[in-house]
Formats: sequence, C-alpha cells, structure tokens
Amino acid sequence: MPMPLLDVTQLAKRYADATVFENVSLQLAPGEFVALLGESGVGKSTLLNTIAALDSIDGGRVSIDGTDVHALDETARAHFRRRHLGFVFQAFHVLPHLDVTHNVALPLLLQGRPDEQRVHHMLEAVGLAGLGARLPQQLSGGQLQRVAIARALVHRPRLILADEPTGNLDPATAERVMAVLAAQVRQEGAACLLATHSQAAAAMADRVLRLTSGGVVGQGSSA
Repeated sequence: MPMPLLDVTQLAKRYADATVFENVSLQLAPGEFVALLGESGVGKSTLLNTIAALDSIDGGRVSIDGTDVHALDETARAHFRRRHLGFVFQAFHVLPHLDVTHNVALPLLLQGRPDEQRVHHMLEAVGLAGLGARLPQQLSGGQLQRVAIARALVHRPRLILADEPTGNLDPATAERVMAVLAAQVRQEGAACLLATHSQAAAAMADRVLRLTSGGVVGQGSSA
C-alpha cells in the first residue's frame, strides 16, 4: 500500500489537568477528502492545530508526507507548513494592509515563486474575480472567508486543513467553495481534512470521521 499522506497515531492533547482528546489515530491518502464532525468544544480546531504543529501535543505522532512534524524545530516547522500545508482558519487571518490579490498571493511570494495567473485563477474559482484590488475592510465576512480559502489553496499544498470553511457562506457559495476544495484534492493529489458542523459539506467527503474526547470513530464512507 502507498504511504499515507497524513498519518496521525495515538495523538493526545491536554490543558493542565483537562484532557481535550486522546487516542486519536487517523490516516488520509493522497487524493482523499475527509470530513471531521464532532460536538462543539470537543477539540476539532485544536486537532487541526496540532496536526499542523501550530500547537504542542502531549502524546502521539503526526507524520505528513513521511515527516514527523513535531520532531522539527520551530524554524523547520514554519518552512514545512509554508510549502506543504494549506490552512483555512475560522478567523480568516487575512492581512488588513494588503489587498485581496496580495493576500492570496502571499504563500507563493513567501516561497519565492510568484504566479499572477494562478492567483487570478483562484480568485475566479472562489467567486472573487474583479475584487482583487479591494482591501479586507471593504469585504463581507463571506468574501473574507473565500479570500482565506483561495490563499490556502494557491500554492497547491499537499495537505489542506480546513476549519469550518463554509460557516460564513450562503448555501450556494458554500457549495461552490466545497467544489473548489474537492477539485484541489482530486486533481492535485492532495488530501483534505475538513472540520465542520455542516452535513451538506460532510456529504461531499469520501469519508466522515467523528471526534470524541476518547478518539476518532465512524471511519466509514460519507454515503
């Protein structure tokens, strides 16, 4: 069997004496789109942050493309994320002093490989064509979310971690954005782990996982 693109083994996260989750093990193959469901507060966002090594872990291992990301030092982790990961945050994290085009282009610029055509393609894909010159304060919450999604995908990351990416979108736009995510996964051979409350979003995934405090269950088909 080919090596998983994402391999999470017995992951645990605690804050002081409180266990957020433990015994979390999951694998994603290249080209696989997986939805992660769970009650509010169970730790879906925290799990994504630990997979990306944005947050520390208290046990277990995270391997992305064969690299143990938590074994890297801080600088190496930042470089690894920059090249291999695309992260869609709930809070957008767009830069207010940069226009839409430059926010989306940032991952490519940080890698020293600007690609104006790719940036325009991503803006068109998420329905923001013609808005590239606008600043973030001139956009709605739904538009900001689409900027964040375009930025996460523009550099063709191997692993996409998406935290409620359709939460601020109307149903028609949410469906369009989910189609963009799915296309990125299947056409580029990436993998996507999507944390969501949306059953409609989860229905587009290849598999649906459910996070509990004691691990991950329900690793079956979304159908």
